[in-house]
Parts: sequence; C-alpha cells; structure tokens
Amino acid sequence: MTEYSFMMTDPLGVPIHVYEWLPEAKGPVRGVLQISHGMCETAARYARLAERLNAAGYAVYAGDHRGHGRTAGQIDLLGDAGQDGFYWMHRNLLQIAAIASGRHPGVPVFLLGHSMGSFLTQKLMCSPGSERYAGYILSGSNGPRGLLRLGETLAKAQLALMGERHRSVLLNGIVFGPYNRSFSPSRTAFDWLSSDPKEVDRFVDDPFCGAICTTRFFRDFFRLLQDIHTGAVLGSLCKDKPVYLFSGEKDPVGMNGQGILRLAELYRKRGVNDLEVKLYPDGRHEMLNEKNRDLVTGDLLDWLVRHLPPGQDLLRTQ
Repeated sequence: MTEYSFMMTDPLGVPIHVYEWLPEAKGPVRGVLQISHGMCETAARYARLAERLNAAGYAVYAGDHRGHGRTAGQIDLLGDAGQDGFYWMHRNLLQIAAIASGRHPGVPVFLLGHSMGSFLTQKLMCSPGSERYAGYILSGSNGPRGLLRLGETLAKAQLALMGERHRSVLLNGIVFGPYNRSFSPSRTAFDWLSSDPKEVDRFVDDPFCGAICTTRFFRDFFRLLQDIHTGAVLGSLCKDKPVYLFSGEKDPVGMNGQGILRLAELYRKRGVNDLEVKLYPDGRHEMLNEKNRDLVTGDLLDWLVRHLPPGQDLLRTQ
C-alpha cells in the first residue's frame, strides 16, 4: 500500500484534505472505493481498510469532511463545518469522485458512507451526480425516525441564545448520550463504537476524534436527517445502482438493526432492486473496527467484486 495525500480546493476556496491509497503493484486498478467518514472522526482511520482494498486491486480515496481531521486545520476548529456545511460536504464528495475518475479513467467508483457519512451518501443517492457512482455502501446507517424536528428546534433555540459557533455540550449529550446505555457498565463514553477495547481506545486517544460540534452543525445535521427521507427527495432516488447496507445488530445508531431493515424496505419500495443487507450479531457501530472486522471487510470485498463490470473483476485477484 502506498499512501498519499493532497489538498483539494472547493468552489468556496476551502481546502479539503484528501487521502489517496494506491496498490503498490503496477497495472490498472479494478475499481475505486471512495469513503465518506463519520461524525467527529477522520478519514485517516480508514487506512487499515484501504490496505485490504489495495491488496485486492482497488484504489481508495477519502477526504476529511469540513470541520473534521486535517481539513479543519487545527484541533480547536474541529466540529464546525461552516455555513451550509452539509451542502458543501455533499458537493465535496462529488469533487473527490471526479478527481478519482480522472486519475483512473474508465474504472468504476463506489461510495462507502459510514454513520454521518452514510446520511450524506443517502442524500447523494437522490441528487444530480449520483450517476457518477457504480454503487453505494452504507455502514452504521439508519432509516426514517422521529424527534428530528424537535432536535432541530432545540439546536435553533440554543443557536439563538449562544451563537452559531457555540460548542453544544447539551446537543452532544442528546445525540450521543443514549448510545452507551445498552453497554452499561461502560469503560468509556465510546464503548458503543466497538466491542474491541483497543479500537475504542484508538478513537479516544486520537486528537482528531470526539470533538463537541457547534450549534449550527447540529442544526444542519438534524435538517439533513429529515430531508433525506422526504418524498420530495426520495422521488429522485437513483434506482439502478446496487446498494449494500451493513451494520451491527447492537448498533444504537441503527436502532439495533431495526432502522437498517426499515431503510432497506423503504429503498425496495422506491424501486431499488439490487439491494443487500447484512446485520452482524453482537456488532456495534463501527463494524470495520469490530473484533470480526476481517470477516466484515471480506464480505465488503465480495460484494464489490460481484458488482464490477464484466472483465474488470479479472484484472487482479485477492
């Protein structure tokens, strides 16, 4: 595996940090996987996954979203995506896809979104530009749910009182606080991420992970979560692309698997025929960092190779 990184300038002049992982062996790659990472983490955490994918002949691209990782620029700027941050995160994903396609012409590009990144992916699946991708993978995601309008109202109220850049401990507690309750007694505030304590500690010890987000970040996030499951948005759903949903059966974000099944049923009713769902027993939120991550990654590679164009799957072997 060879790791590179570069800065991409978006339409507003904001520099976006992008990781590029390429196979060491020479020759054409069989596919590209682009990664849209989760909330309060960094794309750098996907290097291990990239290593497996590189070994199987895939190039991997992952940008740090606005307000995250190296894109934020410094630690005290983490957790604030700026004005219309989620709109621009969505646009940035398409920019990275264009760069990846330019560097690997004619090669299919798949998009994997995890957690917050999966909700951005759900939005992209219903937006102009969705045809750029050969398929979509949603990790640690969820379907329609209640109380989102109340969350937006609370975020707007706190924004009015404290300002749009206020670090909202209140909203952070409302969003993330309940997730650890199923794993009580808990060792850390992030035990809900993985049953592997070493992986939890990696997250806790990473200075680019676990930031408290701003009021405008939470407001815009609640808006995104409402928007992606409205009839108006789903009416533009890209139905002819394959979709793979995977999650842990104990992932609180996906309501212990029930939210994933609800999302799958929603997509099927909207006309997505090539859709697969995999729920892993005892798995928590980050299946790619779970104890059985080798199995999870293997299942992902199996799905990818089955959805490569004819002939593309023969370029390299695992």
